[in-house]
Amino acid sequence: MCNRYVSPDEAAMERAWHIGNRTPLRWPAMVVPRDQGPFLRASSPGKLELVVGLWSLIPHWSDVPRLKFSTNNARSEELAAKPSFRDAWRAGQRCIIPADSFDEPNWETGKNIWWRFRRADGQPWALAGLYHPWVNKRTGEILETYTMLTVNADEHPLMSRMHKPDPALSPDQQDKRSVVAIETKDLEQWLQGSQAEAKELFRPPAMEVIEASYAQS
Repeated sequence: MCNRYVSPDEAAMERAWHIGNRTPLRWPAMVVPRDQGPFLRASSPGKLELVVGLWSLIPHWSDVPRLKFSTNNARSEELAAKPSFRDAWRAGQRCIIPADSFDEPNWETGKNIWWRFRRADGQPWALAGLYHPWVNKRTGEILETYTMLTVNADEHPLMSRMHKPDPALSPDQQDKRSVVAIETKDLEQWLQGSQAEAKELFRPPAMEVIEASYAQS
């Protein structure tokens, strides 16, 4: 699971995805769950819309804009069935979450050492997500919300080393998780393809695109 990432600024997003000029928006550089953060969704064929929303998806059936449980990450295997995410998944509300880097905890020393993951080509990550505009039934106010998708990474040579092992499970039952990185060539398939086409992209980042180092904090 990913619980913090560094977001690029609008200028960097414009260079990477050509989102167009607009009124400047604000969000924290380091985004953590229930912070405001940016995501990009298709506004029309071939065009992307920059949105700032809550990093913790709020489903339509919730009466309040804050859930007792975490929804900043969504397991890809559970999207079709889990009440928190299934409506956004069925509606094709797929987005990308821009990130200069994301952090994951490594426990190989017996304590948490944060690792930072950047792209080896220097470009920002386009991490797969779902979004949902939550509507306050009392006031009609709309709150944009989003979640970051994860996949099993037990077989990945690097991502399988992240996160604290569960002592109650054997090494082959840990269910280590990774973000899903959408490459530029796959952007249209992810945002506007069918569910089956979107599922084809459910995989951890390839080793050759990852640059990993210790996080500074």
